[in-house]
Order: sequence, then C-alpha cells, then structure tokens
Amino acid sequence: MTDPTLLLYALILGLVEGVTEFLPISSTGHLIIAGQLLGFTGEKAKVFMIAIQLAAIFAVVWEYRAKLGHVATTLHSDPLSQRLAINLMAGFLPAAVLGFLFYKQIKYYLFNPIVVASALVIGGVLILWAERRTHVISTPTVDDIHWRRALAVGFAQALAMIPGTSRSGATIIGGLFLGLSRKAAAEFSFFLAIPTMFAATAYDLYKNWHLFDVHDVPLFVVGGVASFVSALIAVRTLIKFVSRHDYTLFAWYRIVFGGVVLMTAYLGWVDWNASA
Repeated sequence: MTDPTLLLYALILGLVEGVTEFLPISSTGHLIIAGQLLGFTGEKAKVFMIAIQLAAIFAVVWEYRAKLGHVATTLHSDPLSQRLAINLMAGFLPAAVLGFLFYKQIKYYLFNPIVVASALVIGGVLILWAERRTHVISTPTVDDIHWRRALAVGFAQALAMIPGTSRSGATIIGGLFLGLSRKAAAEFSFFLAIPTMFAATAYDLYKNWHLFDVHDVPLFVVGGVASFVSALIAVRTLIKFVSRHDYTLFAWYRIVFGGVVLMTAYLGWVDWNASA
C-alpha cells in the first residue's frame, strides 16, 4: 500500500502545479519550494513534479478542444489553422533545442530554492517594467500572430528553463513586449505549452523511468487528477482576469514570495540548501 503521507504530498503538489502552471508565477519554482518544505525531494521527486505538469497540459487541451479540433481537421485547407501550426512549431523550437543540449546541467545546477527565489524576484521586476511601459497592440488575437513573433516568444519561453522564471510568465510578458494583446499573449502561451510540456515530460520520463515502479502509480494518479482540475480552473480564471486587469498583481506576488524565501535563507530560518 502507498504511504498515505506520500499521497497527501502528491495531492498538495498536484494542486500547486495546477494553480501555478498557467499563471506567470512559475509552477516549477513553487513545486521545488513546496517539495522542500514537505521534505519531498530527490531525483524521484523532481521527475514526479515534471510528470504532473502533463495533467495540467491536458486541462488546456480540454478547455480549447473545439479550436484544437478545428485546427486538426482543417490543417490541409484553412490558412488560419496552418498559421497557428507554424507558429507553434516556431515557438517550440528554441526551448526544444536548448533543453536537449543543457538538460543535465539545468536539472543539476538550477533546481534549488535559492535560484527559484532569485528568478521570481527578477521576473517580478520585469513584469512591472513591461506593464508600466506604453503597450501598443499590433497583434490583437492569436490568429494575427506572425511566425517571426512566435519565434521570438519561443526564445522568451526558453528563459523559463531557469526554474522560477515561469514559462507562462516569460511567454506572456515576451508577447506583451512584441505587441500582443494580453488575451492573445495568454492564449498563445496556453497553446505553446502543449507541445513544449508534452515533449519535456516525455523526455524526462524516458530518461528517468528506472526510478519508478508500480507502487508509484497512486502518487501519479492523485497528483495528476489534482493538477488537471486545478489547472482547468486556473486557465478559465486567468482569461477572465486579464480581460479586465494587467499582470501587476502577479509581479508583486513574485517579488514578495521570492523575497521571503531569500530572507529566510539569509537569516538562517530555513535551510533551503538541504534539498538535493
């Protein structure tokens, strides 16, 4: 039987993943910090945290199933479907190449709470900067995105390989700098997550399959279900939120949260370096 405590940890981490995956506050960063606080660390824990991201991506697939189904069935004839497919390939490419080249270095050197907290604070400052500059919208909808802008957003997404940066935060803020509307930036970030996270999760599981056995299945089920449900709620909430507000609230959250982690480390209240 699976340890009930581990199932509780899986539930908590699944909720953390689902809520934070599509908000510009870094799901990986929150998972690393939450895992450290729960004592759920090590190589198996790192892979588990990446694997439950797959369930969050399924939430996006479900939420946008009508549009994705339309693209799949009209790809041979509809220019807008072809444009979205090309844009997703262009946006996916930078992270795919850099992730393949630097996978081991990223997992070994950057998956720790201090890096996460620093990236949270820096990212929060960048979001404040992006929101306080004049936002000229040249790309109002996802269907208006040019492949060059999609590629540029892809390079912004590659920065999110640093835990704490936030994949959604990098792509959304990158989109704002490139003239996308807030809704277009958020929706393209959602769509771009599908190939990016599917590939990242599949590659990570392939590289670390030997760490797991059949007794770990309940952990993945509990974490996956919690991640899917909470991610679905988060996606719907974010789209409604950005139609009326900017991302300043998330910026201050990042700065305060990251600052608290750095302060507790500096004062010695929490030994964040004990993770490994």
